[in-house]
Amino acid sequence: MSDGRTGIQNQALGLAEAVARLTPADIAIKPVRWRPLFDRWPSGLKTPAMLAPGSFDPRVVTDWPDLWIATGRASLPLSAKVRDWSHGKTFTVQTQDPRWRNAAYDLIVAPAHDGLAGDNVFEIVGSPHRITPSKLAEAAPAFADRIDALPHPRVAVMIGGRSKAFDLPGVHAAALAEQIKAAVQAAKGSLLLTFSRRTPEAAKAVMTERLSALPGWIWDGDGDNPLFAMLDAADHILVTEDSANMATEAASTGKPVHILPMIPLKPAGKFARLHADLAVHGAARPFDGTLEPWTYAPLNETERAARAVLEAMAARG
Repeated sequence: MSDGRTGIQNQALGLAEAVARLTPADIAIKPVRWRPLFDRWPSGLKTPAMLAPGSFDPRVVTDWPDLWIATGRASLPLSAKVRDWSHGKTFTVQTQDPRWRNAAYDLIVAPAHDGLAGDNVFEIVGSPHRITPSKLAEAAPAFADRIDALPHPRVAVMIGGRSKAFDLPGVHAAALAEQIKAAVQAAKGSLLLTFSRRTPEAAKAVMTERLSALPGWIWDGDGDNPLFAMLDAADHILVTEDSANMATEAASTGKPVHILPMIPLKPAGKFARLHADLAVHGAARPFDGTLEPWTYAPLNETERAARAVLEAMAARG
């Protein structure tokens, strides 16, 4: 359950897929969207009558699921009432910090860097996601013609963008591009780069211009997303510091994760705590302009959360 945005949906779907790897399960993806007039209303004022056409509608459900996994603000008005609507049949899991009616959910799978506490809170490093070694390997053949001939070390670069906490103006993007180019050239390697939906156009343009001469592939957004194949092929992964999802996904590969600095708009707070947690695990270090290799056990917090969900369900009976 989510509003359908990829970064949000993948948290719920990734956790659901991890549960399904541990026990037989059917997964249904349901969107939760509100009519524009009501979308920004407080969660406590929303009712099913305000849902947008095509959204999941609890008023027509006749057989509630065993497990409800939801992510994001849009899902909260429904998640908080599922136990009542299902007469206790459905076990409700909310990922992220709901920041509203936290006792209404059977389990909250929350990032440790949020500092959330409670009897129904299960903390993990970062966020749930869909990446597994098998998924990465499965994605690789479709992009083999673009990647297999590239020289090692292959450097996957995941660029985010402007958020409440960070910005990526063109001047800073240019400086990052020059650092990345120098590191790849020094290592005689190649580049695999993707931008996010939040990457400013000026940053995209300047980074593409300055990095396009390197051996590799800068994905322009056309066609199928090659991210999983890029992560599979990479020897190093560089991620901007603005995204907990990107850093956690990168750390699940067991490959060196280099954190790229951005322009802070406010104190780093939870992002600094996440990067510290990843550093303690051995996964991530600040990018220093070099591509020194290191190893660590791949971070597998999504499966750990899935086991906690199943144990909590069993305990409740």
